[in-house]
Amino acid sequence: METRPLGDTGHDSTVMTFGAIALNWLEQEGANQLVEHVLDYGVNHFDVAPTYGDAELKLGPKLRQHREEIFLGCKTQERTYEGAWRKLDRSLNRLGVDTIDLYQVHGLEYDEELDALTGDDGALAAFREAKEQGLIDHIGLTSHGDPDLILDALDRIDDLESVMFPLNPVVAGKDDDEYDYEAVLARADEENVGTLGIKAFAAGSWPSTDELPEADRPFANWYRPVAAPGEISERFDFAAAQGLTSVVSAGDPKLVTMILEAADDYDGMDATAQRSLVERVRHDDSPVPEQLHH
Repeated sequence: METRPLGDTGHDSTVMTFGAIALNWLEQEGANQLVEHVLDYGVNHFDVAPTYGDAELKLGPKLRQHREEIFLGCKTQERTYEGAWRKLDRSLNRLGVDTIDLYQVHGLEYDEELDALTGDDGALAAFREAKEQGLIDHIGLTSHGDPDLILDALDRIDDLESVMFPLNPVVAGKDDDEYDYEAVLARADEENVGTLGIKAFAAGSWPSTDELPEADRPFANWYRPVAAPGEISERFDFAAAQGLTSVVSAGDPKLVTMILEAADDYDGMDATAQRSLVERVRHDDSPVPEQLHH
């Protein structure tokens, strides 16, 4: 599988990152088998978070067995110094490892959160101490929110080494500034910051829970995903062709093999095909469906 430099980290990530939230929906034996399946395709970048149910615990056994093969990303939604330290210690214990390769601010949504985490008692102070102590190697940030906020974070956090944000053809078809993630991609490229794309496979929002209860949804994603192999493949190709370092797989384990196949077969996507896809999937709903699981 193709690899690309993750900014200045010195790591070359596979063009697909395994979103380990998928492990939360499996029993331990199934989780073990899925991790081995992903590794068999050569994927070397995994991403997990303490908010993904039991995913950290279920990733742990195979992570420890294959630690040298896996670049491990984890995150925290804590914005304070003490909270970030507490959650980092918990993740290290649950994963059973000594070091997290990429520790990320999780789900930045509001200006006041950026103020809090960059303050004297903010989470970033804990991140930096943890880096000095060798508990984490690199600092990143994830967001589903306003692209301007991510740009502001890049301005204010000079040791930020990766950003994770939504990118799909529906986003690309919007002219509104609130969906201008291409500006984030361009800035990150200028500053040699790694880029991880999420929601590449989002088809739209789920119906309301009155119309379709969460328990009845056919996929465990917080958005309604595309699910046919051809759709998965063209969505992957589109996201990877935008210049992202890596495309994060969707959260439902039933989709993982199709995404692995798409990543393994990736051979670029020309501009005409990209424009055609944008026009075909353009719709008025939000291209960045709301999260429903946290």
